[in-house]
Amino acid sequence: MKLKILRIMAILTGLIGTTLFNRFMDGGALFMSLILICLLTSIYFIVKSILKIKSNVENSKKMLKHIGDSGTLALALGIMGAFLGLIAAFDAIEGGQVEVSAVVMASGLKIALLSPLFGLFTYSVSRVAILVLRIIQK
Repeated sequence: MKLKILRIMAILTGLIGTTLFNRFMDGGALFMSLILICLLTSIYFIVKSILKIKSNVENSKKMLKHIGDSGTLALALGIMGAFLGLIAAFDAIEGGQVEVSAVVMASGLKIALLSPLFGLFTYSVSRVAILVLRIIQK
């Protein structure tokens, strides 16, 4: 019974991991990687702030600024990635290099929204962490 549950969990983890990785690559490796770096930076500053929240309040408050800055940068990178991708797609359409159908346009728009979505997720994580840390500090 336990082996069956472990197999099911492994299959689900593989499916979810593969899907997330495919979405990550669909969003554009460059901008999605930069946003991932911002997310990891935010998490680093969140953990550092939590560890220093009682011993060094002033340093913990400085970390809040870094958390907010990395979250805002992620959001800006996501939007910039989407705009650059859309401009490149519209240039290809305008030049007559690509035959446009509704399916092609819909899939392109879906892909263009992946990097802003990941940037918004990173921004949301950083804002929630700042909110929680401010509540803990008071």
